[in-house]
Amino acid sequence: METVFAFAEEKMTKTVNALKNEFASIRAGRANAAVLDKIRVDYYGTPTPINQMAAISVAEARILNIQPWDVSTLHAIEKAILASDIGINPSNDGRVIRLVFPQLTEERRKDLCKEIKKMAEESRVSVRSTRRDCIDKVKKMEKASEITEDDLKDAEKKLQDFTDKYIKEIDKVVEEKEQEIMSI
Repeated sequence: METVFAFAEEKMTKTVNALKNEFASIRAGRANAAVLDKIRVDYYGTPTPINQMAAISVAEARILNIQPWDVSTLHAIEKAILASDIGINPSNDGRVIRLVFPQLTEERRKDLCKEIKKMAEESRVSVRSTRRDCIDKVKKMEKASEITEDDLKDAEKKLQDFTDKYIKEIDKVVEEKEQEIMSI
């Protein structure tokens, strides 16, 4: 039965971490290298992440510098950024690409908050789904007489506690991201 608890906790932790990674890639008006994480550049026929081809640094609060180690890849990186959905036009001076993050409008901030809430709800559903799967496993163990009815009740309570803990963590992460977006 401990393996069921370990599985539940691991899966719920991964769900929260995935949500945090997803939130890191949301552009909130500040320069953040995480917005480039999903962008792949065609580098000699291989889709390669930008952070493996260039040094990425935050020059100012709203300016991101991308300095490729191989200057010949400058145009490929610029092309990949333009083709992506981050909505920022890169400026290229021949050595460095600069991404200037515009100030967010009030309407765009509200849209981002809606998007964040939608992602959070998907994560909550995933956590609840994990709980349901684990409870099913424990019920099967009880039917097979591997555990007692009291053990089943204890396991259900423990799984519900895990679920509550991770949903609170998701809510906390959402609240922090919303404050970040609305305060810029």
